[in-house]
Amino acid sequence: GCCVVFGLYYCILNIENRGGDNKLVMNALRKDELGLEIMQISVPTIMALAADPIASLIDTAFIGHIGPVELAAVGVSIAIFNQVSKIAIIPLVSVTTSLVAEEDAADKLHTQPSIKEMLIKGSSVIEDIQLEVEENIEQTADPECSTSSTNIDRVVKFGHDKSYIPSASSAIVIGGVLGVLQTLFIIFTAKPVLNYMGIHSNSPMLKPAQQYLILRSFGAPAVILSMAIQGIFRGIKDTRTPLYATIIGDVTNIILDPLLMFTFRLGVSGAAIAHIVSQYLISLILLWSLMKQVVLLPPSFQDFQFRKILKNGFLLLVKVTAVTFCVTLSASLAAREGSTTMAAFQICLQIWMATSLLADGLAVAGQAIIASAFARRDYNMVIASASRVLQLGLILGLLLSFLLFSLLPFASRLFTNDINVLQLIGIGIPYVAATQPINALAFVFDGVNYGVSDFIYSAYSMG
Repeated sequence: GCCVVFGLYYCILNIENRGGDNKLVMNALRKDELGLEIMQISVPTIMALAADPIASLIDTAFIGHIGPVELAAVGVSIAIFNQVSKIAIIPLVSVTTSLVAEEDAADKLHTQPSIKEMLIKGSSVIEDIQLEVEENIEQTADPECSTSSTNIDRVVKFGHDKSYIPSASSAIVIGGVLGVLQTLFIIFTAKPVLNYMGIHSNSPMLKPAQQYLILRSFGAPAVILSMAIQGIFRGIKDTRTPLYATIIGDVTNIILDPLLMFTFRLGVSGAAIAHIVSQYLISLILLWSLMKQVVLLPPSFQDFQFRKILKNGFLLLVKVTAVTFCVTLSASLAAREGSTTMAAFQICLQIWMATSLLADGLAVAGQAIIASAFARRDYNMVIASASRVLQLGLILGLLLSFLLFSLLPFASRLFTNDINVLQLIGIGIPYVAATQPINALAFVFDGVNYGVSDFIYSAYSMG
């Protein structure tokens, strides 16, 4: 509720201060330079974020045709896997995006265009530049000379066509390690966690749930690694590459689902295998694309930014833990009510995530633009960007609320034919639709706070 109040106040206040257009929609949708930059970053991000939940919805639809028991079992397993993943993914991606955006802006600010132009002309010019800088350093103790020398050394060593961003390499290493740890954690704790979630040893849901969860865990390294790389791309304001990779991976998942589940009769195991293959494919595409733009091997171990990422990431663990606890508790309570209730809960949750995460695209755009402007000390751009993305977030939330109220009663039949499940979905529709404006503003506020690296406030506000 507080997010809505402050969001409305902030949006209206900024519109009134402009003294011109007094309409929220017209002001938010202006096609100026800032508006175009937000659209260029947010639209591909929204499409990429929507692609994965849509693929999960298709998974849910396929599994729902196997039976309500399998659907409920997989629903619990997906909830566990996603919540465990979020504990690592959200802090890592959020911190990586901000740090990469700041380092990329600083890199472009301090690397003089003339140096890059001379680099293209030939190595002899580089040698002349280095000799001149060395002479200047010997004559004066100006710190700027040292900075220039460092930039020239970096350009000579890595080439003018690649960016040197230490946080990028650090995020990839941390993502890989966290992925392996998640796999081991799920493998050894799958049954106790499922029991805690309400699926006991005598439940028919236990076998398919445990089978799906353990298989799905082998894709955890690819999931966390791909999200870490997406955070890097967001930081350099390239959201199209992750979109293309996500589409290729999700299409592969959709093609493999019926093939493995029904043709080869693997059931829920086929759904898990299809998802694993798609995630590793996405990771390989992203890593291959990133290697063309960013230097992934720093000169020395001291250049890694492990401490900075882990320190800020730990702050966000408070926020993620609070959110994870609420969602996990809800799934646990639904599972205790039986397979029918859990099946309805899973469908509503997937729809809620698929729609509310669209606002995360605006949050990513705001975070990248604000972090870059903050590194350049362009505070007017920081204020303008924050105001604009909050206005757009409010509009998006209201639009999603209207669409869900109108379409969800009819669209729910795409996921199941069970009358009892459909009845429970109908009860949950008003709650799913009504919370969209709140969710949208909450996501956008996170992006604004992350953009100025205010991770402490984000952690305390949720905790």
